[in-house]
Amino acid sequence: MAGREQARAEAAFMRGDTGVDGAATEEKQDEAEVEKGKAREALLRGRAYLGREFLTWLLWRSESGDTLIEHEGEGVTVLFMGRVVLRGVAGDVTEMSAKGTLAPYSEQVKHSLDRGLLVAQARLRLTNGEKEYEVTLDSEFLDVRAAKLPALMSEEEDDQISERLFLTEQLAAMVDALVKDFLAIRAGKGWSKQVVPAMKEWMRGDEKGADALSKAARARGRDARTARA
Repeated sequence: MAGREQARAEAAFMRGDTGVDGAATEEKQDEAEVEKGKAREALLRGRAYLGREFLTWLLWRSESGDTLIEHEGEGVTVLFMGRVVLRGVAGDVTEMSAKGTLAPYSEQVKHSLDRGLLVAQARLRLTNGEKEYEVTLDSEFLDVRAAKLPALMSEEEDDQISERLFLTEQLAAMVDALVKDFLAIRAGKGWSKQVVPAMKEWMRGDEKGADALSKAARARGRDARTARA
């Protein structure tokens, strides 16, 4: 009997479940804490998915080169550039990336989007009047991974620091405005009836895509006005 207990103890030590003193190497987690962790993970996955929807919608809206929002009295246009990462939750391919100057707008990327992948990370150029900003956005929390600000006008070091902070705030404000615009559309009645079908036509290269884009843009305007009212 003692030999069997010793064998169990040795096996537990070899697995790393206990230390040399026989005590457990890891404390058993409280069940409530485990459930809380699962709930938090599910929430984060949901936010990540919404972020992917936002970046996919923004890719679709940006291809026309039209002004998407107004900031500081001037229009803001968005251009996806360089590397784009797509992710999905099912299928034979759950992640892919494309590189190239206009790779995000390529047929291969659109085809992958049509198959169920969504944009997870991308490099964007935001043009606001004469100022150009570049930013890499990640869908997880819409984190700014890297940014390039417009050329500084100030010559003094202290003034340059203040100018950088101002431009950084401007960039953050434009990203926030784009997200707010998307959320108003996503929660609107036209999302499933007009916007999603228009995006699917765009992904498939349908000739009616331009008409669908025009209708969806009108729906976008109505939803945004309703949200501001």
